[in-house]
Amino acid sequence: MSIQPILASLDSLEKLHRSLLRLAYDKTKLIKEGDMIGLDQMLKDEQAHLAAIVQMDKQRQRAVVQYLTDQGRPVTGEPTVADLLDAAPEAEKQQLAEARDRLLHAIHDLKWQNDLNQKLTYQSLQFVNLSLDMVRPRPESVNYSKTEIQGSQKSKDVPTFDTNA
Repeated sequence: MSIQPILASLDSLEKLHRSLLRLAYDKTKLIKEGDMIGLDQMLKDEQAHLAAIVQMDKQRQRAVVQYLTDQGRPVTGEPTVADLLDAAPEAEKQQLAEARDRLLHAIHDLKWQNDLNQKLTYQSLQFVNLSLDMVRPRPESVNYSKTEIQGSQKSKDVPTFDTNA
């Protein structure tokens, strides 16, 4: 079996991650604008991309398992690209390493952008809570507390006059 189906699935994974990264950039813009309807649609688009990524990754794993079994290598658990690099001929190792590095770079960029979006969302939530706290009056207690009814009492265990003195 050739390594080309695995390279094709890695390229597809990279394209899907780059597409998800473009959505993350758009999501940043929507968060800044406060467009809730746009954000709702964006979440649906992201879910579709994630489903496609999961499906493509499963396809990649099946191709790697097939390649490793064709090479006579034992397959334990979920095979990784590192496992594949050990089994691949020298001519194809360079292509695999480049495809892996491109995918890892796309994933890193996506993670950074998602962290930024998370921070922006958190700041927006803090602003909303602050605004609500400023607008909404704090209810004062309508019931008397126990200390208001009885007054402040000193401890009765300590005598005020020392008879031993």
